[in-house]
Amino acid sequence: MSRSLKAHLLLALIALIWGSTFVLVKAALRDCSPLVLNALRMFLAAGLLAAYYRKHLVRLARPALLSGFVVGLCLYLGYAFQTTGLRLTTPSKSAFLTGVSTVLVPVIMFALWRTRVRRWRAVGICLALAGLFLMTVPGGPQGIADFARVNRGDVLSFACAVAFAFQIVFLGRATQRFPFEQIAVLQIAVAAVLTAVSAPFLERPHFSATPIVVACVLITGIFATALAFAIQSWAQQFTPESHTALIFTLEPVFAWLTSFIVLGERLGLRVGGGALLILAGVLVSELLGQVRRPELEMARRSERSSIAG
Repeated sequence: MSRSLKAHLLLALIALIWGSTFVLVKAALRDCSPLVLNALRMFLAAGLLAAYYRKHLVRLARPALLSGFVVGLCLYLGYAFQTTGLRLTTPSKSAFLTGVSTVLVPVIMFALWRTRVRRWRAVGICLALAGLFLMTVPGGPQGIADFARVNRGDVLSFACAVAFAFQIVFLGRATQRFPFEQIAVLQIAVAAVLTAVSAPFLERPHFSATPIVVACVLITGIFATALAFAIQSWAQQFTPESHTALIFTLEPVFAWLTSFIVLGERLGLRVGGGALLILAGVLVSELLGQVRRPELEMARRSERSSIAG
């Protein structure tokens, strides 16, 4: 099996793990505040990865530390917005809104590196944004939108999507320049410290060691954080950012299936239509708007030249 195929399959496994944990996290938030829950899972994950990759951390250079901090900052913001928003919205809505991050990746790459946005990517972005509107803005009795009834949890979930889009982009760049083991540990360690430091200022921290909270910390810390981000850091050496974004479209699908099976959650007509538009937008963007491999390599060579200069 080629490394590229293995990377794609492992990224699909990550999407399955992440999607299936939305319901678990939602349940744990009844007995634990969002940032405390995030801090616990991230410190557990950072400790496990630091122990496993300890030989690679001896040779840390300042540029790698800086890149790890940037990726970790994005990761911190993504999880802070996602977990806080999940208290106020449903697991499937949170997952589909988080999935908007995949179509934001080419927008960010254009803004930062002037990577050309192809026609079908633009179509996909428009479809996803239309779906985002339907999912977050309720219909009104006298029009198609009632902005006064926008759910704050949905807004936070979209902010999470923006942060995770930056995380995908910066992680892809970092793993091209530095050992993936270093970036895997650094991003989670930075996110853990930032979460712990900010928790007393952003929420009223509370924690009850109920079975569901303990299970959530262990499952999300070991599988959805340590294992998942180690795999992602390794896999993005062999897959373009756009391929990663496409595979991660499976996450909201897995989240909805889990929520439907466990909670019996059903999407209404408007919200369901928005979810389908988001999924369609991502698929159109990634399947029809792919950058051809020669163009991708040329863009990366240009970027490396600008960094070296």
